[in-house]
Amino acid sequence: MNWVVDALKSSVGKKLIMACTGILLCLFLVVHLLGNFLMLVGPDAYNAYAHGLHSQEWFVRLAETGLLVLFVVHIWVAMETSRENTDARPQQYAVKRSKVAGRKVPASLSPENNMLLSGVLVLAFMLLHLGDFTLNVTMPEKIAGLEPFDKAFVIMRTPVSAIAYLLGVSILGWHLSHGVTSLFQTLGLKHPKYDPLTRNFGPVFAIIIAGGFAIFPLYALTSSYETAKPDSQEKQHLQHQEETRLNDSGDLLLSIQDQSAYEFFNDELVNSRRVTTG
Repeated sequence: MNWVVDALKSSVGKKLIMACTGILLCLFLVVHLLGNFLMLVGPDAYNAYAHGLHSQEWFVRLAETGLLVLFVVHIWVAMETSRENTDARPQQYAVKRSKVAGRKVPASLSPENNMLLSGVLVLAFMLLHLGDFTLNVTMPEKIAGLEPFDKAFVIMRTPVSAIAYLLGVSILGWHLSHGVTSLFQTLGLKHPKYDPLTRNFGPVFAIIIAGGFAIFPLYALTSSYETAKPDSQEKQHLQHQEETRLNDSGDLLLSIQDQSAYEFFNDELVNSRRVTTG
């Protein structure tokens, strides 16, 4: 086992860990994006999806824990790799150049030269997302008692949140555009014959993911859908509970009445038999 630990401690091993955790995080993004597309179908479809997902509490907790571990490991290894690269190059380059040939973006803005920065910003965006949708700490009074679809609309219709989400998914795409492409080289899948495919796959994937997630705040801002008020929805929920209670009470009363009628009929039958035999 020592050779495994030593291999993972090496620069190649750290890059391999980053690649594997990166693949799993990309898979999560794809699944999450596909689920969110149900918002475009309508409230009923999205609410059914959200309630069905959260009804499996054990699965949600397991997925959230696994996702957190992936993020922590991915960012920690990235920071360690960045620190090692800095230590190995005590004197900074006089002119920073892009690592990708033919890159037209200025080197100071190219994603490959700012992976650590974009990764930290993506983490901040993820924490904001958790605060909004999972922990309900950013605007609890506005979303209390709302269904998932209305909750998402209220959050993404708030101007500050809408801007934050659009910036967040843009930075996510910026990070993915190089990160996904570098996966092929790290995993030894880079080949001159397939270079055009592997080089372009990252930017295309980044555009799909970032553009896909950007649809939702834009849809919320431009849609004519009227979200329910928290108090009215809470009243509807309480009314539904009251109706259920009354229905249960009515069923119980009918059951008691039926039982009483049965007992009365049974007593009358027994008495009539006694009179007949007497």
